[in-house]
Amino acid sequence: MAADQKPLNEVVFLTVAEVATVMRVSKMTVYRLVHSGHLPAIRVGRSFRVPEQAVHDYLRESYVGVESA
Repeated sequence: MAADQKPLNEVVFLTVAEVATVMRVSKMTVYRLVHSGHLPAIRVGRSFRVPEQAVHDYLRESYVGVESA
C-alpha cells in the first residue's frame, strides 16, 4: 500500500449523484468522466462508487487559474 493511500475500510465512497452535487455538474458528466478513465471508480452491481478523495484530486488537478497581466 502506498504511503498516500488509506485502508479500504477508511475510504469514503460517493455515489454518482453525490459526486455530481459536489462538482455541480450533471450525473451524465460524472458517468463520462468515469467511463473515460478521468475519474476512478469501482462498480458495485450496476452502480458506480467514486472515492471521495479522487473527486477532490480531480478538481484540484483541473483547476485553471487566471493569470493577471
